[in-house]
Amino acid sequence: MLKDLFRGKPRYVTVKAPTSTPVARREAPDGLWTKCTRCGAILYTKELQRNDRVCPRCGYHFRIGAWERLRLVLDSLERFQPFDRDLRSVNPLGFPGYEEKLARSQQSTGLDEAAITGSATIGDWPVVVGVIDFGFMGGSMGSVVGERITRAFERATELGLPVVIFSAGGGGARMHEGILSLMQMAKTSQAVARHSQAGLLYISVLTDPTMGGIYASFASLADIIMAEPGALIGFAGPRVVEETIRQKLPPGFQSAEFALRHGMIDMVVDRRQIRPTLIQLLALHAPREGRRHGR
Repeated sequence: MLKDLFRGKPRYVTVKAPTSTPVARREAPDGLWTKCTRCGAILYTKELQRNDRVCPRCGYHFRIGAWERLRLVLDSLERFQPFDRDLRSVNPLGFPGYEEKLARSQQSTGLDEAAITGSATIGDWPVVVGVIDFGFMGGSMGSVVGERITRAFERATELGLPVVIFSAGGGGARMHEGILSLMQMAKTSQAVARHSQAGLLYISVLTDPTMGGIYASFASLADIIMAEPGALIGFAGPRVVEETIRQKLPPGFQSAEFALRHGMIDMVVDRRQIRPTLIQLLALHAPREGRRHGR
């Protein structure tokens, strides 16, 4: 019994509760960083925008909207005069859900249709310009898109002006409008032909992706065809072509670089060099008596 008096007491560790409140983890605001689709780099979004949405590490060209495209190319976005803003798509076939799809695209892009056309200046050279926006139903060509492009060429022919068209994500004919959409391929092609017969310049800029009916009509009929690096260019997509011909396609098939090597386009131009390239081309092809507005 006596020995129990000298037995050591068990030892315990007392953990004191924290006296201060833990600091909450700070979340980064949405849109602060952008992951590059090609190389996976995490990019500061504002820096990416300052670089015209071209990845500074691998050169990947992100898709951009129609108004952003015009801002990068035109002398002044404020002096851009849009054409045919009163034209609106209808649902001639009663296609289920077509009106809802149009409304969603209008809300998400801020556009009334997939095509914007108008008059502007590039390097002080007056031009008629058009942009197809992939964000609006994949840049598909319905009746309004075809009509706007056609009228743009007709105005340019009447005024004796060159045309610059950005097929910025041009999709195929809009299936929701059936044959009325398909006939836009012939209509726009005829307008391009009349503009060409008048001896006027047409420059087509193909961006990712330029496919289907838009590529098979006005986008591939220009005097000078340039493309952004890595843009997908063609009629049917690579998967459809591969399944149809039952052959393995070569690496880079239907890319801008592939198209250049096979003579389908004239040049591949980095987005940051498109504006100076257009200015140079417009100057080289200007009539002698009309250079720099008579100067």
